[in-house]
Formats: sequence, C-alpha cells, structure tokens
Amino acid sequence: MRLSTKGRYAVTAMMDLAIHDKIGPVTLADISQCQGISLSYLEQLFAKLRKAGLVEGMRGPGGGYKLARPSDSITVAQIITAVDERVDVMRCSGQTDCQKGERCLTHDLWDELSNRLYEFLDGITLDQFANRPEVQQIAARQDREHLRHHFLYRRHAA
Repeated sequence: MRLSTKGRYAVTAMMDLAIHDKIGPVTLADISQCQGISLSYLEQLFAKLRKAGLVEGMRGPGGGYKLARPSDSITVAQIITAVDERVDVMRCSGQTDCQKGERCLTHDLWDELSNRLYEFLDGITLDQFANRPEVQQIAARQDREHLRHHFLYRRHAA
C-alpha cells in the first residue's frame, strides 16, 4: 500500500494542530512553512477536514484553525478517510473483480491486510502520537527553526 501525499499531508497538518492546540488557533501559513506543504494544498485538505468535523476555523486577528474535538478522540484513520483516502491495499478496492472480473487467488489476503492496517491506524489517536518524546523534539526543533513559538505566543497573548 502506498499512502498518497493527500493522506500523509493531512495527518502531518493535524499533528501540527494537536501539538500547538494549547497555544490557540494555528494559521495554514504557519503549517505550510514548518511542514513544507503548499498553502493551496493545505486549503484543499482543510476544507475536507472541516467538512468532516475534525477542524474548525477561527476568523479575525489571532485566527487560524484548531481541532474541533479533543486530540484523544481523533484517530489517524479518521483523518485519512476525511480527505478521501482509502486504507486499502487491494487492487480491486474490495469489489472482488481483481482478475478479469473475478476474484483473484490472493484477494482474501489483501482484504485482511487492508482491514488490519485500518484497525492499526484507527487505534492511534493524535494525542498518543503527538505526546511521544521524539515527536515533541521534532516539533520543538521545527518551531525554533521557524521562530514559531515566539510568534504564536505573542500573537495569542495580544
């Protein structure tokens, strides 16, 4: 299975929001700069994430996006499916027409792998992953490199 950039970028952006949730709303420009994701691509992803009820936008000075639910109630699988990705390794997408319109020899194997992969991703919440020490270290490094914390704290203190 190869997860497309759509799913990977959506999870990365949501992790960024989860890590900075206590500070307040985060702009897509901040996420774009720190995570190296194009702003226009983030706008497309966040429209889908908002529609799925995973994020909410805040307008005005100090605005941006924040999680619509607590990070311990949002799973990686929910994020991936919200942006129209499928956690599926099957060539036939579960339609059982893998080989000239018929079920292939290994259909059940790939079906079971797809189910286990989904269960794995559905068992990981943003909170669990964001609180890993190595993830916190990476986030701190990114924030330092982009002078992000200083800017975010200053913007939300006003």
